[in-house]
Amino acid sequence: MRARIPVGNPVQLLLLAASFALAAYAGVRLLADDWFGVALWFVGAALLHDLVLLPLYAALDRALVGGLGAAGRREWTPYVRVPAALSALLLLVWFPLIGGMVDRRYRLATGRSPDGFLAHWLLITAVLFGASALLLAVRLRRATKRRPPAVH
Repeated sequence: MRARIPVGNPVQLLLLAASFALAAYAGVRLLADDWFGVALWFVGAALLHDLVLLPLYAALDRALVGGLGAAGRREWTPYVRVPAALSALLLLVWFPLIGGMVDRRYRLATGRSPDGFLAHWLLITAVLFGASALLLAVRLRRATKRRPPAVH
């Protein structure tokens, strides 16, 4: 019996081919000027992630699961993980501006003030954790309404 190669929807295949073409174009343009600098940046980012960041957030997640698991609230972990991960991602992307490291360069490049990035990141983080806490409260309220009263 011959194995068939699964072929997706023609629109999906067209979008996949277009995304590969766009990625190839971006790669050629990116590597045209300073291929060594780009390669060094990718290797450095991979090493930073694998040797520093991954053990750090794995340890933090283990502590979170251990703490909530010991309290009998292990199902609450996604309500902490998701906003923490989104906040950490925003911090990682915007760290030079949040930390005030590139104020002059940012002002020269954009003509805008770099002030407020720290306050905005803190506000977004508070909103993410607040929305997550609200979702957890709604979930717990619904669960208590559905549960029949205990009979002794």
